[in-house]
Amino acid sequence: MTTFPFQNPELPHAERIRDLLTRLTPAEKAAQMLHEAPAIPRLGIPAYNWWNECLHGVARAGTATVFPQAIGMAAAFDAKLMREVARVISDEARAKHHAYAAEGDHGYYKGLTYWTPNINIFRDPRWGRGHETYGECPFLTATLGVELVKGLQGDDPHYLKLVATAKHFAVHSGPEGLRHSFDARVSQKDLYETYLPAFFALVTEGRVHSVMAAYNRTNGEACAGSPTLLRNILRQDWGFAGYVVSDCWAVRDFHEHHHLTQTFEESAALAVKAGCDLNCGCSYEHIPAALEQGLLREADLDECVTRLFKARLLLGMFDPPERVSFAQIPFEVNDCAEHRELSRTVAQKSLVLLKNDGLLPLRQDLKSIAVIGPNANSQQVLWANYSGTASQTVTPLEGIRRRIGPATKLFYAEGCKLQGTELKGCAPKGNLSEAVIIAKRAELSVLVLGLNAEIEGEQGDAGNSDAAGDKAHLNLTGLQQELLEAVVAVGKPVVLILVAGSALSVAWADEHVSAILQAWYPGQEGGTAIADALFGDVSPAGRLPVTFPRSLADVPEFTDYSMRNRTYRYLEQAPLYPFGYGLSYTRFEYSELTLGRAEVTASEDLDVQVTVQLKNVGGVASDEVVQLYVRDLESSVAGPRHELRGFERIQLAAGATRSVSFRLSAKALSLIDEAGRRLLEPGIFRIFVGGSQPDARSVELLGRAPLAVDLKLTGARLLLPY
Repeated sequence: MTTFPFQNPELPHAERIRDLLTRLTPAEKAAQMLHEAPAIPRLGIPAYNWWNECLHGVARAGTATVFPQAIGMAAAFDAKLMREVARVISDEARAKHHAYAAEGDHGYYKGLTYWTPNINIFRDPRWGRGHETYGECPFLTATLGVELVKGLQGDDPHYLKLVATAKHFAVHSGPEGLRHSFDARVSQKDLYETYLPAFFALVTEGRVHSVMAAYNRTNGEACAGSPTLLRNILRQDWGFAGYVVSDCWAVRDFHEHHHLTQTFEESAALAVKAGCDLNCGCSYEHIPAALEQGLLREADLDECVTRLFKARLLLGMFDPPERVSFAQIPFEVNDCAEHRELSRTVAQKSLVLLKNDGLLPLRQDLKSIAVIGPNANSQQVLWANYSGTASQTVTPLEGIRRRIGPATKLFYAEGCKLQGTELKGCAPKGNLSEAVIIAKRAELSVLVLGLNAEIEGEQGDAGNSDAAGDKAHLNLTGLQQELLEAVVAVGKPVVLILVAGSALSVAWADEHVSAILQAWYPGQEGGTAIADALFGDVSPAGRLPVTFPRSLADVPEFTDYSMRNRTYRYLEQAPLYPFGYGLSYTRFEYSELTLGRAEVTASEDLDVQVTVQLKNVGGVASDEVVQLYVRDLESSVAGPRHELRGFERIQLAAGATRSVSFRLSAKALSLIDEAGRRLLEPGIFRIFVGGSQPDARSVELLGRAPLAVDLKLTGARLLLPY
């Protein structure tokens, strides 16, 4: 039974919101624009907290399935898998929300509006939050981000399952220590070529219903108060109809750190007028005073409140639960066996085999094995940041212990801590001698090294970082390099497992150990997945979503947002491991690369089919990530060396063959000029298809180059929008 028209589910949303606006006072409207929106008892509106997180599982709301960190899911190069992960996360989120609401709990992390995904471009390996992203490639980020949004928001014709939020808009990727005051200066070309495409895709293809504005300034304008970003680009050019939320306490930065305004009232007014509807923080508490000072009109608030309550209506918050199918998801789906098994599958697919001299997969008849390292038996490191609480977590040590038979002796030593260099005293940071002792007694050693979310992460969260959450260097921290060299010096085979969310300088390891496996932060079943790969139950087939430089000397200044010499698209120095690189336990052969048409005319509906034959010519079943890159051979402007424009993860049995097809659109052949316009211009385009990108380092590591064929484009065309 409804009391007010805005509660009547039979009425159109616009009519319900108009009714509600007539019943709210200006002070009540302002309060609803805070992330911790209070209840309005006289209207039957319960309190609602807009702040929720689900980066790789429902976070900070109790027990939930913990999937691999976002960068690990990106390494799987599997769009369908991302959609399935999002479906599971949204099931758990809905179940939790309704169970908490039934108990009268409307607190933090228990709502339906989620501040996920982080689609910033991981342009610099030092950035502490890079592991929250899908890597350095705009195309990969856009593709995976769209799938995640669709999975989170659902496909019901009447209701949103959750609200997803594309963040942080825009041009945001460190340094963490400067984020509250930094001005990211960027050219129009880099803005539209690198920093905006993923956001554009999530808005126009994914129909994401929320966008979070970043802390920093972009070209002089604070992102949460930027008319250029929020009004001109997001709403006017792209047609975004959802709501914008500020990053937490970012509006306060306008006067405290950016010095664009003088007071809270001025900061709140700047944000509201630019189109920031919701304030994570406290600045919008000053909106009533801003109204009194003439800085805002009540109509400005109506615009914001309309968008906010439309989201709540779309989520079914004021409708009978029986009308909302998502409200019927039982609480018991949380952390169920099926979801934990999916976490294991995702972890398996995220593993990237960086080196293998034939040691892997390990023999089944090992007499002994030594597991060594500070990340070998840590549960928390597997969860990374922004995570839920897993009821069951399998560390690499435990995964290996479960996998070996009773005839295999397992030795374990921590060896050293992740940080600190003391070797003596009552609280030593390392016990290298113990590691050497067991390495001598075992047939081989598995070293589990890397980082954790206290070393690389968000400012304020990564308390052990020397750079406010960012990495001060790319080397192994603490005594880990000394531990690695001491174990290798024993002379027995060594497998190195890297549990970390970003690139590390492991050139020494690449020269001296037999096998290297990048495990990222692999979630609650990470140890099981690692053991599955070590012993050949699965063939690792993940690919790097970021470049691993040889050293920090090859990376530009952190605060330089130009794309020159950044990421695989503009890299000048040969990396240690390239973007898109990864090995498996078998070998694939590509043949018969063909184009549906060898010559096309510029048009917005341009469509070219690309087909290749793929065969598993090795002895074991495995996945292969087929990658398509485009290189513009006659571009009129300085552009990327080549760009990923298609990928598909394929599973093939030994000896099996499959035809794989892609479709190239006009956008795939377009360029961004210096004014930021997207153009089709005549010329020759080289199309590469293979298991890697077409760079010299990939060819050197894999011993083969992608297949290539040329496509001719005639005519010219300006593509819109941008």
